[in-house]
Amino acid sequence: MAAQRIVLIQGHPDAVTRHLGHALEDAYAHGAEAAGHEVRRIAVAQLDFPLLRSQQAWQEGVLPSALTQAQTDIAWAQHIVLFFPLWLGDMPALLKGFLEQVARPGFAFKPDGDNPFARKGLTGRSARLVVTMGMPALLYRWYFRAHSVKNLERNILGFVGISPVNETLIGMVDKLGDAGVQKWTDKLSRLGAAAQ
Repeated sequence: MAAQRIVLIQGHPDAVTRHLGHALEDAYAHGAEAAGHEVRRIAVAQLDFPLLRSQQAWQEGVLPSALTQAQTDIAWAQHIVLFFPLWLGDMPALLKGFLEQVARPGFAFKPDGDNPFARKGLTGRSARLVVTMGMPALLYRWYFRAHSVKNLERNILGFVGISPVNETLIGMVDKLGDAGVQKWTDKLSRLGAAAQ
């Protein structure tokens, strides 16, 4: 397999304490780099940016300077991996705010005439979502129908042209224990080596 350009987006909003998602990100990066892939990382919790408060600010406002490198890294990438914990059934608000800021017209969408959303700006990229949660992953997938993950796949990533999007859902994180954590970090390392 040819070397891939991979960007890892850590969406946990805690900028101080390391969590399972950080260990999973490290394992993915280690596997990818060992296999010869290029890896860049974005830690959303370490970025200082405001939330968008109007459609006009999203369409016409200036991208906060703290997010310029993030946009550059996303444009550079062939494969994007988002890591986040499920909070209140969805991604953390900080990650959603980050995605709203970086996925602007002119970057995530290319205009054509009067239509600012005519062409998807991030086609040719694939993605993986690595989502941790307290509930069993099967319960989230089958009973709750993985609604927030499906929304992210279809209404954000798919809308800007990123496809395919694969999922790694990890449930019951408080009960994994050392062996469970090792199992998942090993799996993420293998996914990184395969750039999947």
